[in-house]
Amino acid sequence: MPPLVAVNYRKYDGTLHWNLRMRRLGEDDHGVWLGLPGGAVMRKGFGPMVPIPCAHVILLPRDAWWTAVFNAPPRATEIYCDIATPARWLSSHEVSMVDLDLDVLRKRADGSTLLVDQDEFAEHQVRYGYPADVIAEAEAAGQWLMDAVDGRAEPFGDASREWLGMVDGERS
Repeated sequence: MPPLVAVNYRKYDGTLHWNLRMRRLGEDDHGVWLGLPGGAVMRKGFGPMVPIPCAHVILLPRDAWWTAVFNAPPRATEIYCDIATPARWLSSHEVSMVDLDLDVLRKRADGSTLLVDQDEFAEHQVRYGYPADVIAEAEAAGQWLMDAVDGRAEPFGDASREWLGMVDGERS
């Protein structure tokens, strides 16, 4: 059984946001891949556990301002990218990043790619006092992801299939 990794998204003020424990599947040119079968759980802060019905994998790229979740069918959102500060490995069993609100997703049914949560991003720039360089990095990552996800550039083409195959069909 692959080792579990604590995946902790935080908000800019340091408060715990979405968090879960995932299996470390491996690493390739795109970054580190973590995964869980359907039936796993996650939580927002210290709130109640939220079930995750479908298998999924997370890609943690090296030195990039985003992370990407690839969901197995029948999940309506095929790919969900969080604009976030680069992932920091606190140990081999814990990774953390700051969620910067903007998300890029690709819908399974029609393949449309969307940039969402611009209102939350604008609100949090004021609430948390995002520095200008953080705002610029987040906006640049959002534009890059819109082009890459929509164009199915790797890792948003076939790269996730093998990794997703490692956890799809299992139950946690």
